[in-house]
Amino acid sequence: MFIPKPIPPQPGQESVWDYPRPPRLESSTQHIQVIFNQITLADSHRTYRVLETSHPPVYYIPPEDIQMQYLEKTTRQSFCEWKGAANYYTITAGDRKEINAAWFYPDPTDEFAAIKNYVAFYPSRMDACYVDGEQVQPQSGDFYGGWITKNVVGPFKGSAGSWGW
Repeated sequence: MFIPKPIPPQPGQESVWDYPRPPRLESSTQHIQVIFNQITLADSHRTYRVLETSHPPVYYIPPEDIQMQYLEKTTRQSFCEWKGAANYYTITAGDRKEINAAWFYPDPTDEFAAIKNYVAFYPSRMDACYVDGEQVQPQSGDFYGGWITKNVVGPFKGSAGSWGW
């Protein structure tokens, strides 16, 4: 089995290998934007980010800062051992549709109560996602929704061969 070798963070960077397990929830005032089919779906300075070992941060955005008319709840559900049961949204804007491209926790565990109904977007399914004006790189794999910026170093779970990390 491959054991990943963490990349040492430089000044101003975070290593995902210093993130905790179980994951930690922290508030963020970074400027978060989500663009889909040339529409700014989300624009916020009032987000939370979830930090978990080997994963880039996932940003959860308050519904008040999202153009919710483009999101439609689907029947898909998944379960996180830390946050609870998640529901999903399909995003439709103009002639473009992305099925189950965002998720939320309608009744999260007590530790994650602050993100109740906040929405996380898969950056790989959007035109662009930004943290403080920097376009993020999506976390590899179709299961994860992490946002990679120059301030976060890995290696990151999600790429081929990383399932057992």
